[in-house]
Amino acid sequence: MHSVRTLVLRLARENTTWGYRRLHGELLVLGVKAAAPTVWKILQEASIGPAPERASSTWTDFLRPQADTLLTCNFFETVTLSGARIHVFAVIEHANRRIRIVGATTHPTSAWVAQAAKNLTMDLEDVGCRARYLITDWDGKFPDLLDAVLADAGHEVALSGVQMPRMNSLMEQWVQTCRRELLDRTLIWNHRHLLHALREFEQFYNTHRPPQGIANTRPLHALPTPIDDPEQISRLNIRRRDRLDGILHEYQHAA
Repeated sequence: MHSVRTLVLRLARENTTWGYRRLHGELLVLGVKAAAPTVWKILQEASIGPAPERASSTWTDFLRPQADTLLTCNFFETVTLSGARIHVFAVIEHANRRIRIVGATTHPTSAWVAQAAKNLTMDLEDVGCRARYLITDWDGKFPDLLDAVLADAGHEVALSGVQMPRMNSLMEQWVQTCRRELLDRTLIWNHRHLLHALREFEQFYNTHRPPQGIANTRPLHALPTPIDDPEQISRLNIRRRDRLDGILHEYQHAA
């Protein structure tokens, strides 16, 4: 059984990269109603320093009202144990932070990117996504054919400014999260292993991990009703479920 204090300290010690806002989000996912300053105070009393907060930006403020119409994408690289460089193509929705791993390849040719874009548009159509614009950077991996494929599906490519990563900040932040919480902690054997790990992280990110940028509401699941019963709060029974042999942790109430 766990009190709120012992649960916060357990989560903090088992997840050393989480700041107090991330810990606060995990409590909300579990239905434990505790204020973020309370979490911060518990960490301070235990001499566990919280991660520094990210400053908001005017670009973020501008994007927020347009979120329902925006997607952003990027390629990022990872290296297998054999030294092979694999390029991962990922897309994120601004409105709900849902991530999609579109594909991964050692050779991102124009034909491969075009086919990946077709797969993406079919997926978006299946779930009724209303996004109209896809933000990309000036990476040479994005061919002119990509514009044509997206235009046929009713989407338009919007290029970010040159050397202005903050215009693609959501994707840049997600890539950093993916590296910090998964890729930097995993030995990738081959292409197949990479896709398996990325699919697991995609599902974890979309169904469990609470993004602070949208009030900790998970992309595919709303937050549960907070637990108001003091008796229930004082007798929490939280179980941990591991993904990828313990690289990722999910916390749930015991049945």
